[in-house]
Amino acid sequence: MARVFSTENTDPFEGKDSFDGETFDGLTLERADLSDREFCNCVFRRSKLSESRWMRTRLEGCVFERCDLTQANTNMLSLRGVSFSSCKLMGIDWTNIAKFPDVSFEDCDMRYNVMDSLALRKTRFERCSITESVIAATDLAGAVFEECRFMGTRFEDCDLRNAQFPRSHDLFVDPAKNNVKGARVPLETVMLLAASFGMHVLGFTEKDSG
Repeated sequence: MARVFSTENTDPFEGKDSFDGETFDGLTLERADLSDREFCNCVFRRSKLSESRWMRTRLEGCVFERCDLTQANTNMLSLRGVSFSSCKLMGIDWTNIAKFPDVSFEDCDMRYNVMDSLALRKTRFERCSITESVIAATDLAGAVFEECRFMGTRFEDCDLRNAQFPRSHDLFVDPAKNNVKGARVPLETVMLLAASFGMHVLGFTEKDSG
């Protein structure tokens, strides 16, 4: 039977580097060092893991629910079939995670994130706040951003071919700096792009009557 670790355990990770099918619920381990470990089919729930370190750790088939991973160190973290739901993921630099991550995000706070030179093709982001972030040289072809917010976020040199942004807000993508062929963006994005060139969209701006 899989074990459930909670705040009653001082440090459930001490002295062990491999975990399979276990649940970690309600942990309070800010700045914990979880480097060089392997988690397979594990669940992390309602745990405070801000500024924790996951260097060279492997996560496979894992689920994070309502966890706080603010400013976590993800250097060489391997993500295979991992999902984050209702998590705080603020201030994370994902740039140096292991190659070809398989991950999804739902209802997550991803403010102040950095994603540079990543392979996130067909990755799903649902109802996430991805504001004030930098996304550069990243393959997001076929990715889905549903009901996400992007205020202040910059896309630079990204592959956004056939990416979808249904019901997303505050999205600005410059076609001169990104590959956007086939991308499906909200009308609001078209208006923001037109405004950046000093144009007005007839029927949608105050000066549309000419």
